[in-house]
Amino acid sequence: MAGSLESLVVGKVIGDVVNMFTPAAEFTVHYGSRQVANGRMIPPSAAVDKPKVQIHGHRLSSNLYTLVMVDPDAPSPSEPALREWLHWIVVDIPEGCDATQGREVVPYMGPQPPTGIHRYIFTLFNQKAAAMSGTLPPETRSNFSTRQFAAGNGLGPPVALVYFNSQKERTNRKR
Repeated sequence: MAGSLESLVVGKVIGDVVNMFTPAAEFTVHYGSRQVANGRMIPPSAAVDKPKVQIHGHRLSSNLYTLVMVDPDAPSPSEPALREWLHWIVVDIPEGCDATQGREVVPYMGPQPPTGIHRYIFTLFNQKAAAMSGTLPPETRSNFSTRQFAAGNGLGPPVALVYFNSQKERTNRKR
């Protein structure tokens, strides 16, 4: 797991979105057959539909998780004036299940990077409360803060995180 934290530091995910943390859970994110791995390039067309997010563990556990997906590079990596752009929030995901078993607070929005290479970050938090029934969606998707959301909902530090890169796809123009 130390290697995975190193890639998060090098990719500036730790720093731009979250503080240093100790991984304490495992989860996988798939867009069809493509598994998200730190720094992997996934085109926007492959991430239009919400991914399958599987939290590893025992189904009989009482642990619940919150998933947050953001783009810290909006609208452009060189001038991220809208950092962080919120793409998805799911709460109350049972351990050993996928995100469809949780409650979607903010509907999924696929990547739409206008310029440059953007990072799309999935952060997993272990909920301290049994259920996050009072969690309300933010007023806007722009200028969201994963850190403030976690603090405001008593989530503590992340327990797992993975990210992918994406950039605007070229369109074929016929002349």
